[in-house]
Amino acid sequence: MPRNLSAENAAALAARRLVPRDFLWIIARDRSDGGPQSTGFWSGVGDVTGQITHPDTGLTVNRTWYGTGTLISIGAIPMVSNVTVQTVPIVMNQIDDLVQQAVRLYDMKQARVEIYRGLLDPGTRALVAPAFCRFVGFVDTVEIKTPSENEAGSVTLAGSSHTQELMRSNPDTRSDTSQRLRSATDNFFQDAATVGEWEFFWGRKNGKVSSKKAKSK
Repeated sequence: MPRNLSAENAAALAARRLVPRDFLWIIARDRSDGGPQSTGFWSGVGDVTGQITHPDTGLTVNRTWYGTGTLISIGAIPMVSNVTVQTVPIVMNQIDDLVQQAVRLYDMKQARVEIYRGLLDPGTRALVAPAFCRFVGFVDTVEIKTPSENEAGSVTLAGSSHTQELMRSNPDTRSDTSQRLRSATDNFFQDAATVGEWEFFWGRKNGKVSSKKAKSK
């Protein structure tokens, strides 16, 4: 997604006085009632409250972020100007209680994922401006690696960009019932279920109207 840096972030980048940190926001679903459950993680130390620029509204929002090893790494985020689906790997701490809660207690299937980059002042360790959004998408897969002795475990999320919505096929059926759900007076498909059995008489011949598949171009 395009980046619109604030004047404060642009000045910090130009002066090369900054400490970059990643912020991850996940909106999963409660397994009991389907309600949204939001959790924030960041790549810094301790739990903090920090501002972000919301990608949908452009407004500044305060959020709480949990750190100290919760978020291990975020893979490269491709900057492209097309509608191809981009995938970003996100590695998290497998033994952290909050990470366990997010990936095991809540339903992570197609959970919304937002990735932000915040620039901290090296003197105060405070954000010079609200963190800006770098990626918005959905959780495609969740891999929880439970290690054997002397091995490393991890939780790896594969975040797919929201452009995947453009690739979805419509599961709706070509039927009168389906069409009337859109508009009760729309009878365009009222004969769709029986038209294949209709017979027409042309002079001395009668029978069903034959049809052929259209050739693909």
